[in-house]
Amino acid sequence: GVIFVLKNINSDVNIDNINQLHPFYLVYISQDGKVKLNHLNVKNILDVLRVLCKGNDEPLRDVYTLFNEQTKDGKDMSTYSDLLNNTISSIIDTKEQSDIESLFSEGGTSFLENELNGLDDFELIAFVVIK
Repeated sequence: GVIFVLKNINSDVNIDNINQLHPFYLVYISQDGKVKLNHLNVKNILDVLRVLCKGNDEPLRDVYTLFNEQTKDGKDMSTYSDLLNNTISSIIDTKEQSDIESLFSEGGTSFLENELNGLDDFELIAFVVIK
């Protein structure tokens, strides 16, 4: 899978103040496009990164060589672009679900506030491919 680190560049949005790292978002998505850990599971994603990187202070040659082969040295990033789109969709879906739930809770609703439009609301900061 892939862990994406995104930055929200839409200054009007904080997705109801529930993202602990706002304006940054971490999402762990599997290679088949299913979200393993969404942006609300920051600690778990950081734990995964910690375990995977523990004891490694240099890039792993066999891993990045395989990545470069599969992506033709980064010229064919279509697989990862699709995963990035799925990642952003998952953030938006979580926001929409939260909005719907707010309709039925005390204290007002966030429905139709702080609208996210998609890819244009985020900047890709980094990604870690997990094999």
